[in-house]
Amino acid sequence: MNGILHKSQIKYLKSLRKEKNELILKMEEYAEKNNVPILDWKSAEFLESLVQAFRPQNVLEIGTAIAYSSIRIARSLGKNDSIDTIEKSNDNIVLALKNIEESSFGDKINVIKGDALDIIPNLENNYDLIFLDADKEDYEKLFDYSLKKLNRDGVIFIDNLLWKGYAASDDVPDKYRNSTEAIRNFNNYFLENEQLFSTILPIGDGIGFGVKQ
Repeated sequence: MNGILHKSQIKYLKSLRKEKNELILKMEEYAEKNNVPILDWKSAEFLESLVQAFRPQNVLEIGTAIAYSSIRIARSLGKNDSIDTIEKSNDNIVLALKNIEESSFGDKINVIKGDALDIIPNLENNYDLIFLDADKEDYEKLFDYSLKKLNRDGVIFIDNLLWKGYAASDDVPDKYRNSTEAIRNFNNYFLENEQLFSTILPIGDGIGFGVKQ
């Protein structure tokens, strides 16, 4: 398994891509070369479109990594809007802060160092948009915490719900079995939640999209 689209479809979509921002392209290249998990660029385009359509004032990101998606969200936010982003890896934070400084969106992005499981319950803000992309085994608990911080009519956006195609596969390598089982269980939990209008979209690595009722 390698993703959820045929290679020919990915190649075609890449041929249509219009991204010209040098920092965005540089971060994608770095992530690919160094095996850093970031949001798939097709999912990132969709996320940016949601930001432009819903115009959230406060955004929460769970899993900063190198700030790829943080920067993409920030560049679509309104003048007085902001994003809080949580990351526990010191190495990632160093790279994230460097990229944020280069992006010129530092006034919109607030990096919070630590474990999201400890941080989210103590956040003072509520949010119009929450993006979850963290350890898969923690998804259910992080999701529950996130819903408490999500405003009514707010959007939650969750990455990796088709998990490299393994969520729908009978042939899962040993190293992915635990994470695949966690994703499968989470998908049911996510779709059955009565607080959300929710669906899973076959974009990138599979996007969970929910609107709080």
